[in-house]
Amino acid sequence: MRDRPFRLLLIDPDPIFRLGLRVALESISDIQIVADVPTDIAALQILAQIIAQDPNQVNLIVLELGNGYSRDSQQLGLQFCKQLKALYPQIPVLLLSVISTQELLLAAKSTGVNGYCPKGISISELVPIIQEVANGGYYWSIVASLSSSLPFTSVRNNVRLSGINYINSTLTAVTGQLKIPGLPLLDKAILAGQRRELLAARWLVNHLLAAPKEEQPIQPAQQLPSPNYPTNAISPLNSQQMPTFLPPLLSPRALQSTVFTSCVNKLQFPLQNLTDIPLEIDIFREEKKRELLYIILQKLSQQLDDLRNNEVKLNLIQDLKNKILIDLWQEVIRDFFGKFPCIYVGDNKIEIASFILDNAASIETQILNKIPLTVELFSYLVLQTDLYIDNISYRAGSEQANSQASIILENLLIQVANAVVQPLLNFLADIETIKQGYYDRHMISTREIERFRNNLSWKYRLHNYVTEAQEIFESRYELFVFAPRGIAKISIYAPRGQELAKLSGIPLVVTLVLEFRDAIAPRIQSILSFLGSGLVFILTQVIGRGLGLIGRGILQGIGSVSLIEKTQNRHKERTK
Repeated sequence: MRDRPFRLLLIDPDPIFRLGLRVALESISDIQIVADVPTDIAALQILAQIIAQDPNQVNLIVLELGNGYSRDSQQLGLQFCKQLKALYPQIPVLLLSVISTQELLLAAKSTGVNGYCPKGISISELVPIIQEVANGGYYWSIVASLSSSLPFTSVRNNVRLSGINYINSTLTAVTGQLKIPGLPLLDKAILAGQRRELLAARWLVNHLLAAPKEEQPIQPAQQLPSPNYPTNAISPLNSQQMPTFLPPLLSPRALQSTVFTSCVNKLQFPLQNLTDIPLEIDIFREEKKRELLYIILQKLSQQLDDLRNNEVKLNLIQDLKNKILIDLWQEVIRDFFGKFPCIYVGDNKIEIASFILDNAASIETQILNKIPLTVELFSYLVLQTDLYIDNISYRAGSEQANSQASIILENLLIQVANAVVQPLLNFLADIETIKQGYYDRHMISTREIERFRNNLSWKYRLHNYVTEAQEIFESRYELFVFAPRGIAKISIYAPRGQELAKLSGIPLVVTLVLEFRDAIAPRIQSILSFLGSGLVFILTQVIGRGLGLIGRGILQGIGSVSLIEKTQNRHKERTK
């Protein structure tokens, strides 16, 4: 039994697959993810930092060969494997890839890669392979002698790669069209059908044109998987696919994996704000919003693991709630803005992350401390307590409890993201470098930025004096969630009697006005109803009937005059 967990570095260009794999592996007690990065450059940078501190900090590198589909990227991936083995020969490398061609696998093996297994393998199968390779062993699920016995392997692979590349480019275009706001329902249905057909076509091409393969006997470590391993299956994904997982075992780590996986899936929805409330993240491009939310989810996962490893109790989670959120906010800022180069503000050169952390004193009280139900969420994920939400108790691990936990988690992600962006808008909003690196193209003019900041300012004033008091008085929370069309808002019940007792000043006046309105409204409505009925009676029965009698008399008089005139005319004709 190892004293230390296996420490892994994950390298994969697909953020969805990377996060799904990380969440699944971190549910294993003897595996720790040191970092996950999208590119070889980022991997070399972080490896240099880690190895400088501790040469034994990384036990295994798990990577995809390029992007898995493009031949050029695969060749670059092979060069990167050579570079890794030259710089860090002591660190084993495991190829977790969609490739299955003998030519590329032999080339990868010749660079010094220690093992290969295909994406789509279940976690229960992947974990023993990771242990075997990290301990200095080898694992190759495909023997290296098939290429000579299989004719047309190279031609078949070229056709497969060409078809996959064409399908992927078309799929990207169709997915982009589906995200266009205001798309007619018929067009959306047609595009959704095309997307399903493309996904099915890609699956068929991959499976029908893949070269037959033969597996080696399974290593002893693979024959005896631990009963504590969740059986989550990791699928080969690109940016259009979502990771699929089998139901996890009932443990806090597996519980967290299930909730986080649901959130990862929803992060693929459009992130347009569908509510009438402006959000700080609205100023970002969609890919920047998604990147920021991914980072928050990853950092939160690490914090929850720390709480679990330290065996914290419920009362301690309540005491640490604010510190957890502020630490999360700080870590996300360092990670998200730390990649950005220094900028010049006038003659001063500043580092964005440090500048924001030094000028954000009000974030904790204005946003972070007001995020609702965080203690309930942390307790559920770390201690597996039951959830009491919306006046209903949900058993831990049930589908309903996981759904409610996902809602709270989604709101937390959005609110923390707002807290990350707010200092940037307060101090660096109109810097051209910032606008080019982060902002949506519709929000880059100075006028639009100032209008957006003014809307945010009014939002907080209204919330502090009116909206928050109304929510407290009505015993509810407004939560932001990820919906299929974008970010939406829902309302859930929550007892807030203690907060109501602490209200003072304008917020208290607001609740008194609401109470007065509720008390007087039914009486006023009854009076108005009575007066309305009386007015209708007078207009219809008295005035209306009177007008009707007068009108009838006039008509009858007109009719009598006509008759008299006719008689007189006849008399005159006779006398003539």
